[in-house]
Order: sequence, then C-alpha cells, then structure tokens
Amino acid sequence: MRVGLFLDVPQGDDPIGALREQLTAAAADGFASAWLSNIFHLDALTALAAAGTQIPGIEYGTAVVPTYPRHPAALAQQAMTANAALGGRLALGIGLSHKIVIEHMFGYSFDRPARHMKEYLEVLLPLVRGEQVKFEGETVKANIGLTTPGAGLPVLIAALAPRMLTLAGAMADGTVLWMTGPKTVAGHVAPRIREAAEQAGRPEPRVVCGLPICVTDDPAGARARANEVFQVYGGLPSYRAMLDKEGAEGPGDVAIVGDEASVRAQLDELAEAGVTDFIGSIYSKADRTREFLKELT
Repeated sequence: MRVGLFLDVPQGDDPIGALREQLTAAAADGFASAWLSNIFHLDALTALAAAGTQIPGIEYGTAVVPTYPRHPAALAQQAMTANAALGGRLALGIGLSHKIVIEHMFGYSFDRPARHMKEYLEVLLPLVRGEQVKFEGETVKANIGLTTPGAGLPVLIAALAPRMLTLAGAMADGTVLWMTGPKTVAGHVAPRIREAAEQAGRPEPRVVCGLPICVTDDPAGARARANEVFQVYGGLPSYRAMLDKEGAEGPGDVAIVGDEASVRAQLDELAEAGVTDFIGSIYSKADRTREFLKELT
C-alpha cells in the first residue's frame, strides 16, 4: 500500500509558493503522492501545475474535481495540460460533489447522478487517451478531438454507491474514497470495484483511501478532535452512508488514531481490506504523525 498526503489548502498572500513548499517537502520525505482538494479556494489542477513543476519523484492527485461545472472536453484539456506540465505524474480524481453544492450553489440539476457520471466518462476517458470522441447522451454531448499533450493520465472517480463503484471499476482506473473505513472497504468497495474491472477486462483498479490520521497517546481526545474538524462530512448524505456502513457515529470513529503501534495496525487493516493507496489527512500532532508516516515510506 502506497502512502501519500492530503495537502493543506494554502492561505495567505502567496498560496502557490506555500503549496510549492508543501510539495517539495512531501517529495523530499519520500511520500508516494500528494493530493489537493478542489472546493472553494484554489483550482486544484491549475495550482498543482503551477506549483509542482521541477519537483521530481512524486505523483500529484486531485481529490476531487467536481464534474458538473465543466464540460468533460474542457476538463480533459485542462487535466492533460497540467499533466504535461507535471511530467506525466498527475492522477485526475473527479467526483459528483453533493446536491447542496451542485443544485443550491451552481444551479445544475443533480438528478440521476450516476447517469451523469457514466455519460461524462464516455467523453472524458477517450479524450484523455488521445482519441476522438463522438457521443450524444441525455446530459452530455460531444463531437471533438484534442491535440493537447499529456494524454494517458489515470482517471479515478469518487465512488461510494454501488453504481458508482461499478463505473469506477468498469470504466475508470479506480476510486478515491473519503470517510470510508476498513470494514466498508473490505465488504462493500473492494469486491464491487474489482468484480466490475474483471468483467470489463480492465486492470486491477486503484482504491485510494483518504482518512484523518493522528499519532498520539490520547486516542479518545484525537477522535473527539476529528469529530470537530471534520464535522461537516458526518452530515453529507454520501459520507453519512459510508459512516453508517462502518457502524461509525461520526468522522472520529473512522479516523486513524493511536500510538505508533496502533496506527500501524490500523493501516495494515486498510491494506488487507484492499486499499492500494492511503492518503493521510494530518489534523493534529502534526510533527509526530508526519515522522511516523515518513518511516512508512
């Protein structure tokens, strides 16, 4: 299981410079990957392309770029351009986002989201392979080819529900998870996505699992802190469903917390469940937690 980091979204007057410092440190510490969210601050693809050049030996990922606000051809062009700037080391993570964002903020319909994602992939995936695409669906239409460099990048989708996991295995290169614990990965995510990939004749899919992590001698306090920091995710329907599958009351119950031996055992459990890439979101005891994760690399 490869070990990567969720990046802090930089604030201040020079966010790109601050992001470059984070990426440089992550590469120097030997992490396999570094992932940036795309919510309401920096555009993840643009920021990674601007900050990540000239830093060797680390994969960059978006976790995740929402699909609805961008036509798949526009996203393909942007992602391939970023991939070219980053020397072919970009993993494009995309997702539906949430109804409260797509309908209430952007003004798009969130009706039948799995249909939307399937049609979106029908256009996006051929384009990022460097192919011409002609497709007419109910929600997406395209008749276009791109000459953009940077083709061939992996595409991962944020997939939690059964139909989305099937798409992640049958069409894409895997999934990016958040707030999803080991029991849910082992019993719900990994079997479904692997079966879909096998039936489609595709390679073994990646299961990229992001979770809060804190190495500490006060696990109860760390779980309480995680419930505070990540409270919003306990109320969003897609993540709430994953927490319920895990038997977790809140985000703190799926956070990876404890001393070094305990955290190592929890990470081993994730690997055994089928996680191929762990992304640590360090939210407390940063120095001790990062030193531990560095040892794993």
